Amino acid sequence: MQRISDTTIGVLASGGLDSSILLAQLVQQGRRVQPFYVRCGLLWEHEEQTALQSFLGRLKPPRSEGLHVFDLPLADLYGEHWSLSGRNTPPADSPDEAVYLPGRNALLTIKPAIWCATHGIEELALAVLAGNPFADATPEFFSDFETSLHRATGQCVRFMRPFAQTQKTDVLKLGRELPLELTFSCIAPIAGLHCGRCNKCAERQHAFAAAGIADPTRYAP
Repeated sequence: MQRISDTTIGVLASGGLDSSILLAQLVQQGRRVQPFYVRCGLLWEHEEQTALQSFLGRLKPPRSEGLHVFDLPLADLYGEHWSLSGRNTPPADSPDEAVYLPGRNALLTIKPAIWCATHGIEELALAVLAGNPFADATPEFFSDFETSLHRATGQCVRFMRPFAQTQKTDVLKLGRELPLELTFSCIAPIAGLHCGRCNKCAERQHAFAAAGIADPTRYAP
């Protein structure tokens, strides 16, 4: 398999605010980036991937390996879960726990991490934020996962979480000069637009308001 430059860092990118800002921050630091998108068959992924491609096109990172897309279909695992069926999607007033996706970080990182291990990339960055309530976002999870991957592949891949001590509002302030209108955060899109009524749209709206930044998002009528 092709060995990428030792200075390259993998970036797990979703097309959302946090990972897009993380990607831009790494580029601004002069890092060579290898962005990854994991396609699982969830309802919002077409809009996410389209947004990510648009953001990368606008950002034009001078030292980028180009977006690498993995397929990891979850229909046989998630069944009738709202993320696939679209029924009972968590609304704006639901708690964070309502958007829990079983094993989300383990599923999203396994293919990119193994790809990094087999291509000579020693770091994989994720935009995990402070206050993330889920067990697969803890330092212990990532430490244990690193150990397991080392045993499985014989290579060391470190999970980098630059925003782990940072709240979403402060991350948004870091990216206020970026084309954030090209990011996508909705879990119930309508005709390619943010619905404006789901849990993630509410989180997005609150973050812009709390950061004192005009929300450039196009919401469905």
